[in-house]
Amino acid sequence: PTPPRPFSPRHSDLRGFRPTPSEIANPTPEEEADTASRTQRALASLVSAKVSLDKPTGSAIAAAIDSATAHERTEFIRYTPNENAPGYNPNAAQRIIRMVPAQIDPMQPPKHQHKKAPRGPAEDFVPVLHAPPEKLSKEEREAWNIPACISNWKNTRGYTIPLDKRLAADGRGLRDDATINANFAVLSESLYVAERQAREEVRTRAAVQKRLVLSERERREEELRELA
Repeated sequence: PTPPRPFSPRHSDLRGFRPTPSEIANPTPEEEADTASRTQRALASLVSAKVSLDKPTGSAIAAAIDSATAHERTEFIRYTPNENAPGYNPNAAQRIIRMVPAQIDPMQPPKHQHKKAPRGPAEDFVPVLHAPPEKLSKEEREAWNIPACISNWKNTRGYTIPLDKRLAADGRGLRDDATINANFAVLSESLYVAERQAREEVRTRAAVQKRLVLSERERREEELRELA
């Protein structure tokens, strides 16, 4: 059997140490011979296992044995039939039958089922040494905080999601290759000029309307003065 593999259950066992001369000494001839014999036996067992797998097994072996020993297991049986049985022949008072083993089909699949049990662990588990848990600060918790996923396509629960959260989840604000088209400045200038012209037109239209109202009032006052 393979000797158990040493493992380190304690932290002190993981530290380095200086071996003694007896621990690093060369093996004696007796130990070398013992190790060689154990290695030879282990290799022989592996080779025998591989060779046994290549040999025929199962129904083929059983069919070969049956065919080889069929004449040895053949039996002759003498029996007297029942007179009251149907098909009784009085001329044949006794009968002799030959019993031979049934022929086994070598191509017949096996009738038993192989069930493989789960294998156990090959080696002993080595404990994983962890540092004692530390209490996280508020800044560390916020640094490790993972925001919830925000989808631009589905909102089954009907949450009201602010635009800044959507942009933060979209990741478009993280790109630094954004460029501004020069037509935006032209559009802004055109809108400003159009607004100024519209204000001038409204102011002129209001002044003309006021002048017309004043002239109409003066004309009516002149007519009333002439009638008086």
